[in-house]
Amino acid sequence: MALTVSNNGAVAAASYYLGKNQDALQNTIKKLASGKKIVGGAQDPGTLAVSMKVNAAINRLSGAQNNIRNAQGFLEVQDGLIETAGKIIMRMSELKGYASQDPLKGAQDIASYDNEFKDLQLQLHSISQLDFNGTSLFANYTSNGQGGSAGVRAVFGGATQDNGLDHTLDIYTSTKGSEGSKVSIHKSLLLSALTLTTGSGNPVTTATGGWYANDVAHATTGNTAAAVGGGSSQTSYTITLASNSIGMTMTLDQISAGVFEKALENVVFLRAQTGGGLSRLAFAAESMATQETNMRSALGRIEDVDIAAEAANLSKYTILMQASAAMVAQANSTNDVALMLLR
Repeated sequence: MALTVSNNGAVAAASYYLGKNQDALQNTIKKLASGKKIVGGAQDPGTLAVSMKVNAAINRLSGAQNNIRNAQGFLEVQDGLIETAGKIIMRMSELKGYASQDPLKGAQDIASYDNEFKDLQLQLHSISQLDFNGTSLFANYTSNGQGGSAGVRAVFGGATQDNGLDHTLDIYTSTKGSEGSKVSIHKSLLLSALTLTTGSGNPVTTATGGWYANDVAHATTGNTAAAVGGGSSQTSYTITLASNSIGMTMTLDQISAGVFEKALENVVFLRAQTGGGLSRLAFAAESMATQETNMRSALGRIEDVDIAAEAANLSKYTILMQASAAMVAQANSTNDVALMLLR
């Protein structure tokens, strides 16, 4: 074989393998440093697309879980306030007994009970106006209403609640947003539940002079109004236990003990409704937590690097790169032989 110096094929071959082993070593180092199997789109575009989609789904799922936790906080605060409202109503009922069942009580004694009773009415109204991070805890209007005079007044119906007079909030519990599953929770109709209409037995929603839910001027006088859903007029008496000003509060002699029993029954129903919402949210939260765990496991199988295999590759390519560099040096030594012949 001829000895040449212009073109050294051994050097070219050794340099080629040196560059190849160096690239492989750098790729292995990137994988180990990132912990990812795919460190560039050119390696496996299809798998990279799948991992990005799964990652996006996990992020959306985390957002939905935050929504559920916020909804749980909303209902827990609402439930605590409804519990307080129930205690206030029980205290009202107790005051009614003190004021009407003890013949030894004088006018001044009864007046002191009336004062406390009026204060409790105001407190009930203030509770019904509270909010949670800017969102009202209790519904005075339906979900179609905007909170103004043009809104539709929410009316409590108990077990026969009319959905058109209710107010629900939809909590989305999947990665698909409004197109996926949801849990509907209720903004309790506390003010309406404390506004009782007696007479014909049908709830009255509108009357000349304003909305009955905020109007106690008709507490002791009959008033003709149209029944819900149309029909003939009826004479009804409306009693609101949650008055919004001292001039609209009532005294104990204007209300019978049965009013408190019915109001307490309504409040108990609202607490049960809130408890049902919390139960549904808890199941949804558990389901989503399990789903997120499984999705993260699937994502790990897709994109996580095999540390053992890449550690072996690191040792292999380190040795190969060093061997390639040594071979480049050895191939360059043939030029020394050529120089010896020329001396």
